[in-house]
Amino acid sequence: MPIVAGRSATVVTWSAPVIVAVTAVHYYRGAIGRRRGGAMPDYELDTTQRNGVLRIHARGRAVLANPMTNRGTAFTAEQREALEIGGLLPTGVTSMGNQVRRVYEQYKSARTPFAKHSYLANLRDRNEVLFYRLFSDHIEEMMPIVYTPTIGEVIERFSVEYNRPRGVFLSIDRPEAIERSLLEYGLDPEDVDLVVATDSEGILGIGDQGIGGVQIAIGKLSVYTAAAGIHPRRAIPVVLDTGTDNLGLLNSPFYLGEQHARVRGPRYDEFIRTFVEVTSRVFPHAMLHWEDLGTGNAFRILEAYRHDYCTFNDDIQGTAAVVQAAILAGIDVAGHPLSDHRVVSFGAGSAGIGIATLLRDHMVDSGMSAAEAQSRFFAIGLQGLYVEDMDDLLDFQRPFARSRAEVTEWGCVPGRRITLLDVVRQVKPTILIGTSTAGGAFTREVVEEMHRYCERPIIMPLSNPTARAEATPADLIEWTDGAALVATGSPFDPVDHREVRHYIAQANNALIFPGIGLGVAACRAERVTDSMISAAARALASHANAYRPGASLLPSIDELRPVSAQVALAVARAAEDEGVARRPLTDPINDVYQRMWTPRYPPVEIV
Repeated sequence: MPIVAGRSATVVTWSAPVIVAVTAVHYYRGAIGRRRGGAMPDYELDTTQRNGVLRIHARGRAVLANPMTNRGTAFTAEQREALEIGGLLPTGVTSMGNQVRRVYEQYKSARTPFAKHSYLANLRDRNEVLFYRLFSDHIEEMMPIVYTPTIGEVIERFSVEYNRPRGVFLSIDRPEAIERSLLEYGLDPEDVDLVVATDSEGILGIGDQGIGGVQIAIGKLSVYTAAAGIHPRRAIPVVLDTGTDNLGLLNSPFYLGEQHARVRGPRYDEFIRTFVEVTSRVFPHAMLHWEDLGTGNAFRILEAYRHDYCTFNDDIQGTAAVVQAAILAGIDVAGHPLSDHRVVSFGAGSAGIGIATLLRDHMVDSGMSAAEAQSRFFAIGLQGLYVEDMDDLLDFQRPFARSRAEVTEWGCVPGRRITLLDVVRQVKPTILIGTSTAGGAFTREVVEEMHRYCERPIIMPLSNPTARAEATPADLIEWTDGAALVATGSPFDPVDHREVRHYIAQANNALIFPGIGLGVAACRAERVTDSMISAAARALASHANAYRPGASLLPSIDELRPVSAQVALAVARAAEDEGVARRPLTDPINDVYQRMWTPRYPPVEIV
């Protein structure tokens, strides 16, 4: 039986599969009851079960020091006596429900978002089950604290606020240590469903944050657990420390990463190749989730490995899938098939091109020719509309560049940047997507021009944070007299217009990536294919009820758990259809459901 085992002692290796032992300094793996070096594990837990039995070997303070065995005042009197902790706790025994209420009041007393995040991180380090119960019960309220936007400040302050480490730190200066470092996390091959890795170059619109990017991987995994039930001890956060070009960090005496400029070129590529190959060999069933790589590397790395390894880039594929879901819901309301639409992507970096690529492929799957589908997309960057003879286009952007002959026919002055307004006037788009971080770029003139030719324009200012959004929903709805179908990257309050309350869809990747990870884990997919991503988008779109006037194009964050289950089911079925599922589902709904861990104190067996 797979188990989790951990203790603050020396490394002891057991022979059978282990599930996890993350928080302990030393770990025990293998057959239950077997010893090495005279030591016993703190605990054993089968993390493949929804609520397996927790077998506790530890006694005394060690029980309370481990966040997977500690349940504090919820231990019964009998358990306290057997575990030798009766004198270490107040006399009163309380329920988990009362514990949740108590910690929620403490959470609310924190005055700033950063302080709230710090409180939750400390709670996770004391009592992991209670942390996830609190987060799950208040997921819509706490998502901006656990993840974006507060995680940005947490990342920036990582080296200054450093406390208890979580994750694996891999340095480009020590590539030979990659395998040893991954194994030091305490997991065996059968025990890992996810590895979330970042090199921290493109963090959340705030750029290069060096080693502090480990916090984005930790935050992402917290969402995987709360939203999709990925067991917290079946996932590993990794930061790839390739240096930093952030001079503020390099000149700080507190910075904890490698003290040199970011390494690029062949040495970087070799480091990434070694990391991918070692991770795939050590954890052969894990999905490698790339997060916040720089624009110059994100597409390139995804394309290099996605056909041979189980790998996924949330900034490209996850963003594309959630936006596609909102667009599919929007075109149902607008009443025209996707093949009738023209799409302008403003801010065509990795996210913008990822969205365009997935939509284009969906058009092709719906029966359009590849050339006709490609002709419906117009990509705009800082230098204006992408045109084929531009020198600074990246390889992944070139397929979306327009011909010089085409824009010459528009009457554009040679050498002048072709602006968003120019494109809107010439193209008459029906869908406008913003991933530029250029706040206010969707001006009233642009929006009203678009609305002149499109009765129900689909407009998506997706840039974060709120100050960088290309437009506000209130302005978009006012400028189109309530006709715009809107989704945003940041959360916005509902907008009242002409006696209709418009609920604003947040195109939050959390609606997609947890379900993809769960689906891949449930069927042990060999790869993450385009069909699996499209299946996830369609499953998400099916949850929207956008026909009621003012309804959101996407489900709300408080529906994450059922949404993730439905997405996972669609992903696993698509994997089976493509022949990449190594463990096909025999009872699909139950197979997915049973993989979703719930944050409840499990039954205890005191060994």
